[in-house]
Amino acid sequence: MNSTVRKTSNRLADGREIVYFDENPDAPERTAQDTRDLPQVSAASEIRRDPLTGEWVAMAAHRQTRTYKPPADLCPLCPSAPGKPSEVPESDYDVVVFENRFPSFAQGVPDAPPATIDEAGIVPVAPGKGRCEVVCFTSDHGGSFGQLSPTRVRTVVDAWADRTAALSATDGVRQVFPFENRGEEIGVTLSHPHGQIYGYPFVTPRTERMLQTAAAYREQHGRHVLGDVLAAERASGERVVAEGEHWTAFVPPAARWPVQVQVVPHRQVADLTELTDAERDDFARVYLTVLGQCDALYDRPLPYVAGWYQAPSDTDRELSWLHLELLSVLRSADKLKYLAGSESGMAVWINDSTPEQIAERLRTSGRQAV
Repeated sequence: MNSTVRKTSNRLADGREIVYFDENPDAPERTAQDTRDLPQVSAASEIRRDPLTGEWVAMAAHRQTRTYKPPADLCPLCPSAPGKPSEVPESDYDVVVFENRFPSFAQGVPDAPPATIDEAGIVPVAPGKGRCEVVCFTSDHGGSFGQLSPTRVRTVVDAWADRTAALSATDGVRQVFPFENRGEEIGVTLSHPHGQIYGYPFVTPRTERMLQTAAAYREQHGRHVLGDVLAAERASGERVVAEGEHWTAFVPPAARWPVQVQVVPHRQVADLTELTDAERDDFARVYLTVLGQCDALYDRPLPYVAGWYQAPSDTDRELSWLHLELLSVLRSADKLKYLAGSESGMAVWINDSTPEQIAERLRTSGRQAV
């Protein structure tokens, strides 16, 4: 973590942890107390393994009651104000992380021995043990990640890395996934600039598939598949949209989504904790360029999902290559891509644009925005 960032941990009224990351070491001490009368969090998550695909599915019915599109003056992610306590007791903050009050996975779920959901014994069921956190990137309710300063993005990266280390060491967690959902079209119910971090109790299906592919490629070629893809993209340049000393952003050559960008470090690292100071600083510059291109693409805030592909905490780290992927469902200024029969039913994607067209549109939008 940047030596100038100060980390302070506290507790909310119901016992959940809250962690502040301050860029100025002389910022006020984070001692404000949560004055709300909150019941203890009660999460009843469980996971069931699909017998046909082998994939785990989480059941978290308690999330039905989570906060849904509150008015701006009652935003639970804004700093607390007189008469309006929120999830953040302080009157201001830089970056803050706290345990989700409506978690998909939690430490408090009851332990249970291995079991199945019925006497047939073919659908394993287990506690949804893990951890879910909320990351607020700024106290400015009307801001966005793309409007952050490079210094603030660096602070967010430090927070992601800190929480990756913490969650990786948490009981039951096997993989850590920091991500941001942005825009109502994506399903966002809180408009304040924020993301989440999931600590899964299993290795996710997408990661399992990527690790299998990486293992087979290494067996055949002796190299990492993403390393070779990165080298090819940098050599061609046709799908590259931004690059720095340590990172390159490009539209993947088999892009599924109307807008899809991968941001890849030039050095193989397993997760965010392994990035150097220089790599973290350079990521901030490259990623802000990408976000600027995205928002200029249709001259409106682009709805997107952006997430970090990290190694599992306990296996196959040598087969992993950290990268961020951003995708959007917006295929024109006023049209969405819906996952229809082929995508939803067979996971066979059909893109209305070529990756080369997507990359050229992003580069052009970025130049026009300058």
